[in-house]
Amino acid sequence: MKFGILIETNEAEKAWNGVRFANASIQAGHEVRIFLMSSGVEIESITHEPFNVQAQLNAFHEAGGTVGCCGTCKRGRELSSTEVCPIASMADLIEMVTWADRTLTF
Repeated sequence: MKFGILIETNEAEKAWNGVRFANASIQAGHEVRIFLMSSGVEIESITHEPFNVQAQLNAFHEAGGTVGCCGTCKRGRELSSTEVCPIASMADLIEMVTWADRTLTF
């Protein structure tokens, strides 16, 4: 199955669970894409124990997972594109949603 995951929060536990679900889905043989929007574009900088979002996000990236980050949301926070979270557009979000069999929001 193909999962599109929209993460639009910088709340550590919610973001962690969203990326953790993505990693578990890849391990179960599913295809997964993540799109970060609103305050979700800040998840690379979340430092909260025990919810290590950065570790989950890096594991997702290393497993070949694809992440897109709303460019307007990142620029509004003066954040730049990164290797793990490159800037993407609404067209990319639409493509993810139409690609996915199921879309989940965290």
